[in-house]
Amino acid sequence: MMLALPVFASEPLDVPSGQPVTFHEMLWDRPGNGLVYRFRFVTPEIGQDGREYEDVEIDMHHLCETFAIPRLSPDVGPQPNQIVISFSQEETEFGVATEDVTQFFEAYRVEDETCILEFF
Repeated sequence: MMLALPVFASEPLDVPSGQPVTFHEMLWDRPGNGLVYRFRFVTPEIGQDGREYEDVEIDMHHLCETFAIPRLSPDVGPQPNQIVISFSQEETEFGVATEDVTQFFEAYRVEDETCILEFF
């Protein structure tokens, strides 16, 4: 079961690379390894010169720690086993292949309010 919670403002967010980033939605589900929160962002410049994965990887980590973790509160709901940060050139429907839209993803576990990179 996948639930969508588009409950946060979509104002531009500051990230280390300086690229334009806006929040799209948060989804959560319970795959085989436990609860996963997915924070999805629109980043229209990714995939272009100077905005390849290596250039924006730090932005995903930054948003995990400054955007996602502050929204993980026992008052909001259960704590996730994993946080996935995703960047997409434009809004897309989750789970639907969109071949002409560049997307980047990273997964993290949270330890002591710090995002630790995990491998998919």
